[in-house]
Amino acid sequence: MARKKNAPAPRDERRAAEYYKLNLKAVDDLVEADVSNSPKVSEEELRKYRSGPKLRLSEGLKALLIKAWFNGATCFFFLWGLGTYLNDPLDQLVILGLALGAVNDLLTNNVYRFYARTPGANDRWMMFPQPAFWTLPLNLVYALALLFCVVTTYNAVNAALIHLTRAASDSVPLGVGPILFGVFATAWDMIFITIKHTARSVLTDARRAAKGE
Repeated sequence: MARKKNAPAPRDERRAAEYYKLNLKAVDDLVEADVSNSPKVSEEELRKYRSGPKLRLSEGLKALLIKAWFNGATCFFFLWGLGTYLNDPLDQLVILGLALGAVNDLLTNNVYRFYARTPGANDRWMMFPQPAFWTLPLNLVYALALLFCVVTTYNAVNAALIHLTRAASDSVPLGVGPILFGVFATAWDMIFITIKHTARSVLTDARRAAKGE
């Protein structure tokens, strides 16, 4: 019997069957793929296919920028924002210190936990990394001590500027602004966190040495 006009040849039918069979297998492999049966791909290779800006910040720089931004924002909203309603400088500092501790505990630390690649990966950037309710009063007290160091830094810088420029002794060459406040607060915060990690490391090494490990 003659083959009908425009009917596919047997060879074309076999090619089509093989093509669809191959694609069905690819779909099945994609559906069944998981961590156990997928090939390992380097982080550098994955970056080529990720969307977003190509500028990649280091984890340390990212953590410092987040901390400095929240510290500066606290200064902007609570010192500049409430400065017109509170005339007593001591009241302003107390409210600023309490706000700094609350923001650090409720916002900054939670941001660190949110974008951490693994649980606890960003704990090294927090003074009290435990996600518990009792860290809030600790952060409030810690922020007041931190604010004292920041105020002392401003006073020292202003005293040096007055001495260098021969300005009036009661002048304030360097006023408090959100950006520089955020830098000073972040610098002191990291100094204290570094001291904490160093002290913990020394104690751990001493315990191991005492046990003969």
